[in-house]
Amino acid sequence: MKTFIDPDKNSWQQILQRPLMDVSGLRDTVREVLNDIRQNGDSSLKKYTEKFDGVRLDNFIVSDEEWAAAEKEVAPDLKKAIELASANIEKFHAAQKTEIRKVETTPGVTCWLKAVAVEKVGLYIPGGTAPLFSTVLMLAIPARIAGCKEIVLCSPPGKNGKINPAILFAAKHAGVKKVFKLGGVQAIGAMAYGTESVPKVNKIFGPGNQYVTAAKQLVSMSDVAIDMPAGPSEVMVVADESADPAFVASDLLSQAEHGVDSQVVLVANSEELIGEIKAEIDAQLKRLPRQEFAKKSLNNSVFVVLENEEETADFINQYAPEHLILATKNYNKLADEVVNAGSVFLGNFTPESAGDYASGTNHTLPTNGWARTYSGVNLDSFIKKITFQEITGEGLKSIGPAIETMAHAEQLDAHKNAVTIRLKDL
Repeated sequence: MKTFIDPDKNSWQQILQRPLMDVSGLRDTVREVLNDIRQNGDSSLKKYTEKFDGVRLDNFIVSDEEWAAAEKEVAPDLKKAIELASANIEKFHAAQKTEIRKVETTPGVTCWLKAVAVEKVGLYIPGGTAPLFSTVLMLAIPARIAGCKEIVLCSPPGKNGKINPAILFAAKHAGVKKVFKLGGVQAIGAMAYGTESVPKVNKIFGPGNQYVTAAKQLVSMSDVAIDMPAGPSEVMVVADESADPAFVASDLLSQAEHGVDSQVVLVANSEELIGEIKAEIDAQLKRLPRQEFAKKSLNNSVFVVLENEEETADFINQYAPEHLILATKNYNKLADEVVNAGSVFLGNFTPESAGDYASGTNHTLPTNGWARTYSGVNLDSFIKKITFQEITGEGLKSIGPAIETMAHAEQLDAHKNAVTIRLKDL
């Protein structure tokens, strides 16, 4: 853990560097796998599933028997938790629907915007060291609310050739009907290009490791849209004397246990508070099953003392965290100054894990500073918007001369004539 006391603004960029891995040779490897899948379809999927997941599969689609078995394997208390989280996610995302509003920009000229669902979407759900059944809810529920006609879900099989039962239960609960036992680059390639078994989709969603991220970026160049650029998960916690050191430590560790390349950043208003939080981290770390992941992640952590609230706001916005927790006395005031963040958690009783699971907001968020320009996944992520316009004769008389003048000035006389010919008819 590196600690900085009132660092100069000129050093902030260096202090806030993310622990990015060297991926210089990775893209060539991923591109080679994708090209093989594009050319050879299911045979390539079988080859790479055996190579990377260590299991030989003849069929990738989840069978009716596997659906039924998975439902029996999920504990009743987990089913109830998934159902509660689903209800909150449904409420929050359903509230994001917008009505069509027609606007008469000039008498006789009516314009409107219509929201239309992306027809076919692909959802990637990691299933490695931590099978993310919660991500199924975060992606499938808004896709269903948006009205996507086809939802395809891919998740890697275990050594037993099956998908984690909680992932399948969540998928069924969210309304997904097509699930494929595919992970990594081969899953992204299958959804991007389509194979004999897997339908081609229009947009791919979901987190993943560096190989999945590279694959999503490569296929997005010409074959399919993606949700956003993504990287290792991260959290920034801002704390003052009103914060509970044990709460803050728990939030930092909940992020650190994601993986060795996750990053945690703490901004406190005193060295004393940082010391108390460090002591709590040491105490809580010993009790974590994934402490080895957390320890390595903490090596990338940054602790900063900033006493000035204005500087703290600038520091937050420069980092643009995926998750931002404001455990401060005046958190609403500070929140008003936040312009770059994926999701913000306010007060001592709002842990990041609430947003990860059950509060209702979406946990698929921009990382690596992309919160400066990208939103997290929301209902609009599954929607495209089409503009319409309807013009009467009266309307064309009103705006036609302006169109003719502008088209002529741009030397596009066919554009001008499309109006002139109509005005003459009127």
